Amino acid sequence: MKEEKNNLMEKIVSLCKRRGFIFPGSEIYGGLAGTYDYGPLGSLLKKNIEDSWLDYFIRSRENIYLIDTPILMHPRVWEASGHVENFVDPVSKCKTCGNSFRSDQIEDKEKCPNCGGKLSNPNNFNLMLETKMGASEETAIKTFLRPEEAQSMFVNFKNVLQSMSPKVPFGIAQIGKAFRNEITPRDFTYRLREFEIMEFEYFIHPDAPWEALFDNFLLEQKEWLSRIGVDVTKLHPLEHPENGRAHYSKKTVDLEFEYPFGIKELTGLAHRGDYDLKRHQEFSGEKMEVLDDATGEKFIPHVLEPTVSVDRAMLALICSTYRESGEGDNMRVYLKFPPSIAPYKACVSPLLKNKSELVSYAKNVFTELKKEFGWIAWDDNGNIGKRYRRQDEIGTPFCIVIDFDTLTDNMVTVRDRDTGEQERIKVSDLKKYIQDKIS
Repeated sequence: MKEEKNNLMEKIVSLCKRRGFIFPGSEIYGGLAGTYDYGPLGSLLKKNIEDSWLDYFIRSRENIYLIDTPILMHPRVWEASGHVENFVDPVSKCKTCGNSFRSDQIEDKEKCPNCGGKLSNPNNFNLMLETKMGASEETAIKTFLRPEEAQSMFVNFKNVLQSMSPKVPFGIAQIGKAFRNEITPRDFTYRLREFEIMEFEYFIHPDAPWEALFDNFLLEQKEWLSRIGVDVTKLHPLEHPENGRAHYSKKTVDLEFEYPFGIKELTGLAHRGDYDLKRHQEFSGEKMEVLDDATGEKFIPHVLEPTVSVDRAMLALICSTYRESGEGDNMRVYLKFPPSIAPYKACVSPLLKNKSELVSYAKNVFTELKKEFGWIAWDDNGNIGKRYRRQDEIGTPFCIVIDFDTLTDNMVTVRDRDTGEQERIKVSDLKKYIQDKIS
């Protein structure tokens, strides 16, 4: 079973590179561990995932405000948040091969899992990526690339409160980059040094009953993952025990996913209490209180935090939708993306590329669909069977073929990616046909 899962992961990694989803970072220079580039199709898929998250969690609500902040913040932010002091992992280094390992993930604490050599005693390793800001070495200040997005939202809590005048409960959301100096990045795009997070901080009254809201957010995370095509039968909720969660957290629940390399965290949901706002009030001297106009009460809100990694969600989606049909030379590989998430919504092809009348008609169909839906593929390379296989591999839901009959009856052949079935559709009905499928 392990060999089978490793083989699946190898197939997915190969497909992602071959078809323009994900490339190794800085590949022409030998690569850079823990970094990957999203190619033409990966970028589209990633954007569709982000748009879906915005639609489901943010646009559908009237009391969550979207912000966009830099990856560089004042170094005092990370002192207040506790990252400077506590954001560390225990690391042991092999005295023979020189590789480093997280000490808490090694079965034999004295023996190198790579070469069997002797390991050093554990040392604390800070996971933040350090950088400097300034025109010269003498005047530059040391800061960090943000290790999480949350602090951007806490730091802007007062600004949102004053500019938008929201009433508690309300939320602040963001999609953005975060960075961690991972000791051993691995498992393709699962564990990266640079990654993207989608999350929001939902501020509530300290005395408000929060358990039902917390449970509902958890259900919504699962529902959203299902909508984008993640196999929810492979999701497993994991509630962290009291001694396994952050000291300020009242409750933390992850949704873990069955990746080919193991069951790993995909989403997180935490009750962070008022720890962050209180710490920033203490370190900055700025009040983080909310005034209740009705009662005159001042209070610092508590916060619920639903979060998901874009990279991990995309990998879970690809793992969930990868399909193989047939055997040997007749093997067909396809990605069963929901049409709304697929990078291209349809592909347009002339039956033959050397027949100008077919190409001209097909180009008109392509242009009209592209105006309507944006991401429409054009493919006239090779025979129709090969074109179908290429589009299947990138998850295009529909292939539209213009043949000689089209020239007289104004109908095209539309092939379904999942079933392989074909039907004749009027050209005038194509837009509605596709729109009904992707909505």
